[in-house]
Amino acid sequence: MDFLSIIEEYSRQLEILGFCIGVLYLWWEYHANAKVWIASVIMPAINMWVYYYKGLYADFAINIYYLLIAVYGYLAWTFSFTQKKQLEITHAGTAVAVRLAMSFILLWTGIAALLIYCTDSTVPWTDAFTTALSIVGLWMLARKYVEQWLVWMVVDAVCVWLYVYKGLYLYAVLYAVYTVIAILGYRKWLRIMNKRQ
Repeated sequence: MDFLSIIEEYSRQLEILGFCIGVLYLWWEYHANAKVWIASVIMPAINMWVYYYKGLYADFAINIYYLLIAVYGYLAWTFSFTQKKQLEITHAGTAVAVRLAMSFILLWTGIAALLIYCTDSTVPWTDAFTTALSIVGLWMLARKYVEQWLVWMVVDAVCVWLYVYKGLYLYAVLYAVYTVIAILGYRKWLRIMNKRQ
């Protein structure tokens, strides 16, 4: 039995495990707890296999980025490199938002082109959209920008459709929950930020 056959055989169990880790991730992110970055290391390792097996190549590739940004995020949340104190929740600001929007557009078109010309992806534009926006959103999370929740609302809602289409029903349920939590998380982070100010 080759490696891909083993992954295929256990893909359902991996999907269930990824779902459980995803719930923990949500809990810690919602409470602005640095433990979110522990889940950010484990979850991508699981998801890489599930996404590759289902032909979601951009989602597969972004998990490499997730592993790297998890280390950065943990360090940024627990030790600010310039002030030697924990990073606080803040607004992104207009200049940052413009740079992030431009980065998103470049990433989306670049990833879509790669998927169209280099893979057999059946959903290149949607896969590229969620991947590019997730790259931006995760960086915003690492910097503790409250608007990261707005990005996740969009990503999560689109992922619900994408995962239903690809037959990843547990992940679709997870991302439906993520969408609701993103709305609640945005409100909670605003309250935390306003209380500290």
